[in-house]
Amino acid sequence: MPRWKALPDELDPQVREFASQLRRLVDRSGLSVAAVAERTGYSRTSWERYLAGRLLAPKAAVLALAEVTGTSPVHLTTMWELAERAWSRSEQRHERMTEAARADRARTAPGASGPARPAGPPADEGAAERRPPRAPGPPSGRHRRRIVMFLAGVIGALLVITSAVLLTDLGRSDDQPRAAPSPSRSTSASAPALPAGVKCVAASCTGQDPELMGCTDKLVQTVGSAKVGASVVEVRYSRICRAAWARLKQVAPGDRVEISAPAAAGYRVVADAYRDTYTRMLAVQGPAGARACATLKSGRSGCAAGRAAAGPSGAAAGGRPGGSGTTTTGQ
Repeated sequence: MPRWKALPDELDPQVREFASQLRRLVDRSGLSVAAVAERTGYSRTSWERYLAGRLLAPKAAVLALAEVTGTSPVHLTTMWELAERAWSRSEQRHERMTEAARADRARTAPGASGPARPAGPPADEGAAERRPPRAPGPPSGRHRRRIVMFLAGVIGALLVITSAVLLTDLGRSDDQPRAAPSPSRSTSASAPALPAGVKCVAASCTGQDPELMGCTDKLVQTVGSAKVGASVVEVRYSRICRAAWARLKQVAPGDRVEISAPAAAGYRVVADAYRDTYTRMLAVQGPAGARACATLKSGRSGCAAGRAAAGPSGAAAGGRPGGSGTTTTGQ
């Protein structure tokens, strides 16, 4: 008996291809739908709808599935964007067809004479009577009074603001120079401009969550890794934030991972679920000074040392070959 039911015939080709790709990822991972739900944080019912083509998976769920299955999120995100646009077009077509069907039922209703006029819903859409819309007419007396009071309030507020501006200008001598605005910290030349979404750099990143600070979205690299039993411990480094942190993959509850650097207090985290976990950040002069260590609940332990991060052209900083890490996104 096949694992998946056939996708609905009415699905847009882009949506059908995207749902089929999600199914292939789940099949290759060997995980059940329940295991996918547990590791991604989305319910089993939601994943059954996503994989059956009855509902389009949100982008966050797609990225979580890519992380769980070890898939590059770039191609998957492109497929999701195409499917999302196709899904929106299908919803708009469905709404137009529904409105047209209602209009046809109103025009062909039994007993209708002359041109069609607005009417209540058919008997199969509800028994409650719906009055036809009234033609627009002049506003009632109470409505007119409300409009007049509102306009009077707006005009009064404008007069007060205008008076305040005029009095301020009159109180200042024409030959008195206006004080130049003092430069703020945000415009100081010494403060580096950070990319959109990045909230810390260097020392201000120490002790912070890399995902919350936006350090996982800009040129993140795995600059060192080591196998510890069935798990993998990694040194993660952000060139934008100039900080490093440790990540442990394929974990079990009770496994520990920590990040350390010379002359800096390290950070440790203990896994509480069967999903990848990561530590807080440490500001480092370069990835070569960072060290990630893992101690499994089984007693096995191991460490990974950071290496020089590869530059934009693929060469390591300083002209040396880069580490084993590749540019990725995520923690």
